[in-house]
Amino acid sequence: MAEQGVSDNFTDREWTSTDGLVLRYRDHHGSADRPAILCIPGLTRNARDFEPVVAAFAGEWRVVCPDLRGRGQSDYARDSASYVPARYVEDVLGLLDAAGLDRVVAIGTSLGGLVTLRLALVAPERLAAAVLNDIGPKVERAGLDRIRESVGQGRSFPTWVHAARALKEQMGAVYPDYALSDWLRLAKRLMCIGAGGRITFDYDMRIAEPFEAPPPEEPVDLWAALRALAGRPVLAIRGALSDILSAETLARMARELPGLETVTVPRTGHVPTLDEPEAQAAIARLLARVT
Repeated sequence: MAEQGVSDNFTDREWTSTDGLVLRYRDHHGSADRPAILCIPGLTRNARDFEPVVAAFAGEWRVVCPDLRGRGQSDYARDSASYVPARYVEDVLGLLDAAGLDRVVAIGTSLGGLVTLRLALVAPERLAAAVLNDIGPKVERAGLDRIRESVGQGRSFPTWVHAARALKEQMGAVYPDYALSDWLRLAKRLMCIGAGGRITFDYDMRIAEPFEAPPPEEPVDLWAALRALAGRPVLAIRGALSDILSAETLARMARELPGLETVTVPRTGHVPTLDEPEAQAAIARLLARVT
């Protein structure tokens, strides 16, 4: 469901990963005189998750919203071991090249923020600015355990109202003030109509498999990655109820990266949806600093 005010001035495009997957993104048209905004979604989310960013900034800014591999309209991976941050970084770099994006303002939600941090290590010249949405160099174990228990369950629902109510049962502590209309809007971002007309989550259930048996990867110093963002506008957003990004980690991030703006969204857990007034105002301030 398109959010009221979301730009319809867009083109659906695709690029091909190095392992042959066709990956897709929505390119919301905007000014060519400034870096584009690149929205990188979280673990179980997709390009629709950034409808609030599109509604607020597309037109004045070009806004590019990809579906990561295994999500939304992008191909599912042949090997679930490729559902790891290093591969997502490679995919995103391929997108930047395919779309002709020399520099971008990266807005990364959760996993997308981890991808943004890794981009700062391997290709800092591609980042004009960065927004880290409820994620940092230290991820709290309690939040990871909660995600591990819920991801990849493969549930389906007969109607959108059933789906919305199931989300409320699962995530009520994250968005304690949501009405049914809010849960319906969130359901239509996270889910799609699947086989047999039932409502299902819009991702490959196998993205959960690396949680059970993580493939070997070279360790990455994410604090060094945060420091690699120095010299450009950076914003860190935290939900006040987050079990992924602690207040202590947010405070350390501000110490490690002078000039980092931090914003806490009240009565919200993991993750802020970026339609909150505090988040939108902070993103606008960051964009005003982008050259």
